[in-house]
Amino acid sequence: MSKKYFIGVTLMTFIIPIVGFMIEAFMKNIPFTFIVFCKWFIFSAVGLRLVVAGIQQSVKPAFTAKEIFHIKSSDSFPIIRELGFANLCFGLVGIISIYKPEWRIVSAFASGLYFGIAGLQHLIKKPVSANETYALWTDLLIFIVLLAYFILTI
Repeated sequence: MSKKYFIGVTLMTFIIPIVGFMIEAFMKNIPFTFIVFCKWFIFSAVGLRLVVAGIQQSVKPAFTAKEIFHIKSSDSFPIIRELGFANLCFGLVGIISIYKPEWRIVSAFASGLYFGIAGLQHLIKKPVSANETYALWTDLLIFIVLLAYFILTI
């Protein structure tokens, strides 16, 4: 597994949302709730993660091609760049949702579908590397959290 990939995904999916949630709860003296946690989860696990992935895929498509999808040919690079542009768009909605609470439901719905479908695709394909396995499980976890948020807030 790529150490840089593991650390980045772990930070954005687990550490930053938990730390942001705890700081806000303590500083504002508010109760620890799933909804407040999801504010930070959507910001980081969706927003930051997809923006970082989008930049990486747009600028250096070779990493995604080789390390995630095991494609050796550069023929896939234009498609991976376009995936990067989509990730940037989804990610920016998640980041902006920290300031615009009404955007969270939109991010949870659209990004939740994206992570769920991506996770299923990884599962059906059967991961062949540690990077792909980690992507599979974190994608499905993000989908489950976003689905729960969506159901609780509609």
